[in-house]
Amino acid sequence: MTMADTIAVMNKGEIEQMGAPEELYELPRTVFVANFLGQSNLFTGPVVSAQGDTIVVDIAGRKLEVPRDRAQRHAGEITIGVRPEKVALLTSEPKAAPKLNLVGPGRVVDVSFSGVSTQYQVQVPGLGLMTVFAQNMVFGSVVNEGAEVWLTWNVDHTFGLADDPAAGPKFDSDEDTSQIATQRRERLEAELEEA
Repeated sequence: MTMADTIAVMNKGEIEQMGAPEELYELPRTVFVANFLGQSNLFTGPVVSAQGDTIVVDIAGRKLEVPRDRAQRHAGEITIGVRPEKVALLTSEPKAAPKLNLVGPGRVVDVSFSGVSTQYQVQVPGLGLMTVFAQNMVFGSVVNEGAEVWLTWNVDHTFGLADDPAAGPKFDSDEDTSQIATQRRERLEAELEEA
């Protein structure tokens, strides 16, 4: 993404979205683009309010906001998302604040150190598994597996996708690739046993 000023993301031979790298990453239009360029936490629910400059989506009983100009759809059932590095992980429940989306409590189910950041997998009832990337500002993890946490992010970091959630899966099953990966793993395991 650093070598181009315009990128075209293609899906099955057709352009899914084209634009500047930052635009495609920050404002993906579809589930495919949101997951092709990095990871995304995605949620689907009905729009319950579309007043003013934000729309409110009910996600498993939680009211999450998305700026109107960052949403591709403004009515009905929609999918919204946030990138993992935009999410803050908190060890105590914060007070509700304007322009802040809040979910939790959730339970940390996995912690993975990756150098510049630590990836936390958080199981949130009704929402499923959420991913959080936290920059490593201190030695060790901020929290450990099993900890109860709350997740927040700035409303302005939320995006809304154009996909119709009722349209079905966005990725076809790829048995060939799965089979290749399985064969490669089996070959590597055999080589390790011989060594």
